[in-house]
Amino acid sequence: VMATETIGFLVFGSGREESRLHGAYIRSCVGPEIIANLDVLSAFDALELAPLIKAPTLIVKHNNLQYVTMQMVTDLAVRIPNAQLAVVEGGWADDLEGFARRITDFINPDVVQATPLPELPSGTVIILFADIADSTAITERLGDAAFRAKARDLDAALRTVIREHAGTAIEGKLLGDGVLAVFTGARQAIEAALACRSAGSHAGLPLHLGLHAGDVIREDNNVYGGAVNIASRISGLSAPGELMVSDTVRSLARTSAGVGFEDRGEQSLKGIGEPVRVWGGDEGVSMIEPCVRTRY
Repeated sequence: VMATETIGFLVFGSGREESRLHGAYIRSCVGPEIIANLDVLSAFDALELAPLIKAPTLIVKHNNLQYVTMQMVTDLAVRIPNAQLAVVEGGWADDLEGFARRITDFINPDVVQATPLPELPSGTVIILFADIADSTAITERLGDAAFRAKARDLDAALRTVIREHAGTAIEGKLLGDGVLAVFTGARQAIEAALACRSAGSHAGLPLHLGLHAGDVIREDNNVYGGAVNIASRISGLSAPGELMVSDTVRSLARTSAGVGFEDRGEQSLKGIGEPVRVWGGDEGVSMIEPCVRTRY
C-alpha cells in the first residue's frame, strides 16, 4: 500500500482524491511479486528495444512531473521511429481534458491535419538555428541514400521538439540540413535547443546550435531581419553538439532556464558590423572568464 500510495503522491500530489484512486488502481493491476522484484525492474533498460517499435507512438510528458525529465522522454522519442512527443502543462490531474485532447488528436490524425498552422510571431522573438555538422563528410561516409534517410528522421524529430516547446519551425526557410525556428520565450528556446542537441546525438548527426533574440519581419511562412543573420552566424561558431547563445539570450534566460553559461567573449561575425558577445549554454555549466576575440 505504501508503495502505490507514494506513486500516487508523486504523480498527482498530496491530498488529492486522484492519488487514492490511482493507488487502488495500481494495486488491482499488480501483485506482491511485482513490488518484490522492483530492483530487477529498475535495472532493466528498454531503450535498446525502442527502435523495434513499429506502431504509431505518442509519448506524453507532463511538465510538472520532475522525476520524468524532458531529457528522458526526448531520449525515448528519438529512438522510436516517427514517434510524436507531446508536452502537457501541469501534472496528470491538472488538465485531464487537455491530456485527452492530445490523445484524441493523435488517434485522429485527419483532425490534426485540418488544424491551420500556427501564425508566425513578429516583433521580438528568440531565433534558433540547428544545422547538421559536417554533413558533407557524413554523406561521404554513409552514402547519399542512408544520410538522407537519417536526416529526414532527424528533421521530423527536431520539428516535434520545437513544436512541443511552444516554438514554430519556419517552413519557408529551407536550410537543407537543418531547421530555423522562433520562440516567444528564452526558456522554451533553450530547452528546445538542448532537446534538439540530444536528438542529433542519438541520430548520429551532431548539430551546430545557435540562439539569438531580436526583431524579425514576418512575410508569408518566413521571417527576415538582421537578428536572423546573427543567429545563423552564432550557430556557425558552435562545435558539433554545442549550443551557443548571444548575450541577449543569456540575459533573458539566466534566471529562468536552469542552464549555466560559459563566457566565450566577443566574436566578430561575418557580415555583422560590431562584435557580438556569445556564451556556451549547457546544463550545470559554471561561469568562467571570457576568451580572447576571434574571427570566424
